[in-house]
Formats: sequence, C-alpha cells, structure tokens
Amino acid sequence: MRYIKIYLTCVRIAFSQAAAYRTDFILGNVITLLSNILFPLVTVVIYANGAEFPGWTMWEVLLIQSVFSMSNGLSAMLTNGVLWVTFDHIREGSFEIVLLKPLPPLFYLMAINFSTGSLGHFAGGLVLTIVSALNSGADACGIPAFLLLFAAGTAVMCGLDLIMAAISFKWVGNSRIPEIFDSISEFGKYPLGIFPKPLRILAAFVIPVAVVGFFPASALLGRSESYMLLAVIPCAVFLAFGIWLYNRMIKRYEGVGG
Repeated sequence: MRYIKIYLTCVRIAFSQAAAYRTDFILGNVITLLSNILFPLVTVVIYANGAEFPGWTMWEVLLIQSVFSMSNGLSAMLTNGVLWVTFDHIREGSFEIVLLKPLPPLFYLMAINFSTGSLGHFAGGLVLTIVSALNSGADACGIPAFLLLFAAGTAVMCGLDLIMAAISFKWVGNSRIPEIFDSISEFGKYPLGIFPKPLRILAAFVIPVAVVGFFPASALLGRSESYMLLAVIPCAVFLAFGIWLYNRMIKRYEGVGG
C-alpha cells in the first residue's frame, strides 16, 4: 500500500507539473494525437485505392493498428521514461542519486518518470479502437480475452524498455537499440497471416509483438485461436526478465560511462 500511495502521488505531481505549463502540455499531446492518426490514414489510402490485406476489411486492420497504438501509449507512460533517464544517468555518472533514494531504484524511476506526454498517444489509440470496433462488428464476448491479451502486449513493451535500459549499464552507446526494437515491433501492426511462417513464429512467441496489436484485435473480432492465449506466457517472461535484468545490472554500475 505504501508503494501504491507513492506511485499515485508521483502521478499526481506529474499532472500538476504538466498543468503548470498548460500550453506545452496541450500542444504536445495534440501533436502526438495527430501523428498517431497519420499511420492509420495510410491504411485508409490503401483500401481506397482498391488494395487490401487478404481476408481483412479496412476497419479490422484499423482496429489492429489502433490497439497497437493504445498499448504503445500505455507502456510509454509506464516505462519509456525509465529507458531514457537510465541512458542519461549512465552517461553522466549520476545514477548514485537514484541509489541513495529510500526506495527500490526501478520503482523510484518508474514513479518519478510517469509520462503525461504519452497521454495523447494512448487517448488517440483508445478513440480509434472504439471507432474501429464499432465499424468492424466487434464481438462483446471477446472482451475478456481482449483485455488479457492487451495487458500481455503492454507487458511485452514494458519488458523491452527495461531490457534496453538494463543493457546501457554495460553498453553505453546503445541509443540505436530502441530504433531496432521499434522496427521489430512494427510487425504487430498488421495481420500476422501476411508474413512468412518463420516471421509469424518470431512475432508470436520469440519476440511476441503480435500480442501488442494483432492478437487482442483478433480476440475482439471473434477471430482468435487457441494458440494466441499461449502467447501470454512469453509476454510474462519478457516483463519478468526485464525487471530481473535491470535489477541485476544495477549491481554492476561502475560510475560515469558504464
């Protein structure tokens, strides 16, 4: 309960800080919201010109992409700040400031780096998810499976953030690693069936980015298959491993430059 109160207090402070600079907060989230809408417009253009993803209507594909955006936005609020703050602390040799706090370092960083700037990303994904679900004939019976898979997809993204942050304790010049993982995560924006079988296995169980968008959307559309729920296991493993690795690498911190 103490940690919950601390975390909620930090979230409230984050919103208070954002409110102190209202114009910056509003414009930042509006820009994020607009940029979040641009990608689905590509799908609209594709279908408007007669092309399509085989077996998937435009609204079904938009549902996949909007769920992906919503999960990305939520994970960014929770752990993306930890990634970049850790990078900065390692380069500057100031991680001791975190270690001196009377809280577990990872929890402390997650609490004080709650990202209000990602609220527009999450809100945009949520709105697009609702609109796409209403227009694609989503099945209300699939909501429980959707929520489970959505939570699993968010866990994957949080786990990846923590793994990348943990790597920086020994590999300081790894700022390009997030770009690589962002490219890999793009597979979660599309129907899995359009990819070759090796990529489908990779995206479903090895680096389960399909759980970020495709699997939850399939559950909501009543098109899920039994193997999709099995993907929850590697998602939980990713998050657990990310937490374990980050805490493990803290013990190897050696000051400025890793």
